[in-house]
Amino acid sequence: DLGAHTLNPNDDYTDFVFPVAQKVVTDPKGWGIVIGRSGQGEAIATNKIKGVRAAVCFSEEMARRTRDHNNSNVLSLGADFVDTETAKKIVKVFLETPFSDEERHVRRLKKIEEIERSQ
Repeated sequence: DLGAHTLNPNDDYTDFVFPVAQKVVTDPKGWGIVIGRSGQGEAIATNKIKGVRAAVCFSEEMARRTRDHNNSNVLSLGADFVDTETAKKIVKVFLETPFSDEERHVRRLKKIEEIERSQ
């Protein structure tokens, strides 16, 4: 848990999601979960860190697909759009779904990694 631990209306989500993203990329089997109002800004910010594949998920099926197809390692949730019980279900699916390792998905991820290395 990298915060925030108390409510500060002047907090910027980037102050919390960047450390999550950096921690995830130091552990090849690591995963992160970030939460914001929509989840969009949090995903955009974490995806700036090389090696992060963050996805905003509003349903269990989205979580399943992003793990299965994209091997996403950061889940971004939007508190304005997902209630607590649904969020728990989404997190469970995200954490329990393995990457499929299908050739087409591996090929696509390699292309993403090539772009990351060239930047």
